Amino acid sequence: MAGQLDTRIEDADDTGIEAFATHDVINQAPEYGGINLATGDPILRACLAGHLDDGVLADVEAQGAETGSHEFLELGRLANTQLPVLKTHDRRGRRSDQVEFHPAYHDLMRHSFAGGLHSALLDGGVSTQISRAAKFFLTSQAETGHTCPITMTNAAVSVLAKYPEVCADYLPKMQTRTYDPRFLLISEKNGITIGMGMTEKQGGTDLRAISSTAEAGNQGRYAITGHKWFFSAPMCDAFLVLAKTTTGPSCFLIPRILPDGRVNDLRFQRLKDKLGNKSNASSEVEFHRAEGYLLGDEGRGIATIIDMVTPTRIDCALGSAGQMRAALSRAVHHCRHRKVFGAYLIDQPLMTQVLADMALDVAAATALAMRLVRAAARADSDPVEAAYARLMTPAIKYWICKTGPALTYEALECLGGNGYVEDFDMARIYRDAPVNPIWEGSGNVMALDVLRALGRHPEAPGLVLEELSSSGDPSIVTACTDLQRLAAQAISDNGQARILTERLALTGAAAALKELALDDVADAFAKTRLSGGWRTTYGMLPVGIDAAEIVESLCPAAA
Repeated sequence: MAGQLDTRIEDADDTGIEAFATHDVINQAPEYGGINLATGDPILRACLAGHLDDGVLADVEAQGAETGSHEFLELGRLANTQLPVLKTHDRRGRRSDQVEFHPAYHDLMRHSFAGGLHSALLDGGVSTQISRAAKFFLTSQAETGHTCPITMTNAAVSVLAKYPEVCADYLPKMQTRTYDPRFLLISEKNGITIGMGMTEKQGGTDLRAISSTAEAGNQGRYAITGHKWFFSAPMCDAFLVLAKTTTGPSCFLIPRILPDGRVNDLRFQRLKDKLGNKSNASSEVEFHRAEGYLLGDEGRGIATIIDMVTPTRIDCALGSAGQMRAALSRAVHHCRHRKVFGAYLIDQPLMTQVLADMALDVAAATALAMRLVRAAARADSDPVEAAYARLMTPAIKYWICKTGPALTYEALECLGGNGYVEDFDMARIYRDAPVNPIWEGSGNVMALDVLRALGRHPEAPGLVLEELSSSGDPSIVTACTDLQRLAAQAISDNGQARILTERLALTGAAAALKELALDDVADAFAKTRLSGGWRTTYGMLPVGIDAAEIVESLCPAAA
């Protein structure tokens, strides 16, 4: 024993602590980041080509460099490490109803404000909408929680701009590029955000079942009494809310702080403990005769607020497409650096098949979401684009958002145990994936909205199918013919609406890829997605598709 002890002491360093041999960590992928998410994405580049001038394109590419930097990705992580905290009362016992966020959340909000992601509908112009969509897609690859108030503020323009007599003081504050989180009168702030509240405990998506009431008062003000089961995001400066008058559901603008400086009577009950989307605060609220301003006619509130739906659903599709790209990029990054059985994962046939299969859906989701943005931006002047936006918005939102969680899980599995622990951001991306399929209408709502579009706009199917089949690609033409049959079936039996909705989105995706002149990718997508075969997992590409080439073309090694 003495001899062993002497030997150990001789091997110890001068601190008296035994020096054990250390080894470098090997066969682990380097930290993801330090890349340009815009220039490294061939599909996004193809979507923007010919639609943006050089100056605007350079702005998008600068956004790609920033959102792909290690520093920005770290903001996304930090913003989700500390949950928002509701402070119902201040230290002296006065009602305050304020929410505290991690500083990184505010940094992300400042970035999105500076990029104009919250104000594009006010800024106007097709180019503005396309560049904003690209920036939203890029930002969503780093962090999606903070984009909730960004989306709502941008979408609220669709409603507020129609009522300048009520909203004149709001619109200029919404258009500024300065984020201002201070709890102040709107007139004293440099920039504002707008939230919304429609869902109640008893009603869910049935907005006509709301129980909140509005009582008319003086000078166009109404007293709102009731509750909202989901109220996002509670630190916004004003909210679009539905409440019933004697004539039915009506739309109101409810400010947090009233013009005379009083805090409005919105009582936040608690913040939702959500699966994901952790950085963003979602709340339950009660209105105790809160003051609101009527927008539109009494009893026409659903028709008034419905104008927010299309831009919100487009952002759901863009956000999910961005998450899918983020998940795929991390999976490919890991597989390019991880060796198993003497070969890099990305070179192993089964893994290459999985990555290529996922890459096809990511490419399709990106192309389809950006195609929808162009249609919505041109809908006022082009009847074909208007028909596309009406019919395809719910279908595209349905397919992209529903594909996101499954694809994100598959990408997580590519990282193995690393993907399942919180040290890596794949776990957060996976938790965040289900929110967009639920927000602004879940799957069945989207499928029923496709049927409603068919009924309300009978000209839309013909215009859209002609547009989709214009490439002349045989598989797309055949799919369009089949869609006519599926539409007739779904109209007679609403239980078939999901089949129609998914096939419509898949056909639209194939056409969007074909439009980008990425023939190999478009053909592989059409061959595997329009064939009608039942597929429950990724990695089952048929013989004849070059999986390695698809991965390299859609996720270049330099990216």
